[in-house]
Amino acid sequence: MQMPKLKIGTRGSPLALYQANETRDRLMAAHGLAAADIEIVVITTTGDRVRDRPLSEIGGKGLFTKEIEEALFAGEIQLAVHSMKDMPARLPDGLVIAALLPREDVRDAFLSPVAASIDALARGATVGSSSVRRAAQLKRLRPDLDVIQFRGNVETRLRKLDEGVAQATFLAAAGLRRLGLADKITALVPTEVMLPAVAQGCIGIETREDDTSTRELLAPLNHHASAVAVECERAFLAALDGSCRTPLAGHATLVNDRVRFRGHALTHDGAHCFETTREGSAADARRMGREAGEQVKAEGGSLIAF
Repeated sequence: MQMPKLKIGTRGSPLALYQANETRDRLMAAHGLAAADIEIVVITTTGDRVRDRPLSEIGGKGLFTKEIEEALFAGEIQLAVHSMKDMPARLPDGLVIAALLPREDVRDAFLSPVAASIDALARGATVGSSSVRRAAQLKRLRPDLDVIQFRGNVETRLRKLDEGVAQATFLAAAGLRRLGLADKITALVPTEVMLPAVAQGCIGIETREDDTSTRELLAPLNHHASAVAVECERAFLAALDGSCRTPLAGHATLVNDRVRFRGHALTHDGAHCFETTREGSAADARRMGREAGEQVKAEGGSLIAF
């Protein structure tokens, strides 16, 4: 009897397809599967269809996952592959992130045809970004710059930059590396200058909590250090009720079973930044992230937009 194909749900952008194919290849290597055993199912999300407005105006990060998660619940796919930085703070009941692939470079990449760095941009230069985090961090660094809305996939944003819509933009270094576009990076921004988005650089694989067989297939793909770091960061995000309307950043690392975390929340104009750090054992990663978020939320109060 022929076994049914394992179906992977994904968005249709080149980066999303790269991530789905990487997941497929790792499943094949871990279990001796053939390419014919796994089907990649492209699902168009609301976030893909509505590109003329900021995400914060149309419903937030969940617009990139809603239709894919509906397909999981319906049994049309067995697993979904996501950029973890695009995932809402809380998953729908009944769904879990069953595996995280090894994390790529967490840093933001600065791209500009006219300047070698953020500091080198001319006064009043236009910078395109769809990220409220990057916009707030940039305004904190350079209040003179004009930050404009810049939505679209990697290729769209690079084209807008070539067309002169803006003098600079930022993209996740991880995505550019995965697409073979590292040569487009003008400069990598140190995390001390711009702290990355929660879970930036991580690929997460989502499935139904009650789908034991798929979870067992995914178990060998889980990268422990990445999973611990993301657990801490996402606990920070959840404690702050973080969404795409909130300029939040967080980064955790795991070395010798010790987690180091730094997180902050900013006001949209970059005038205020509420920051905290934590260090502790890997077993305490979630608690540390939650407590860090609670501290920042208490300090920021009504200044932070949730």
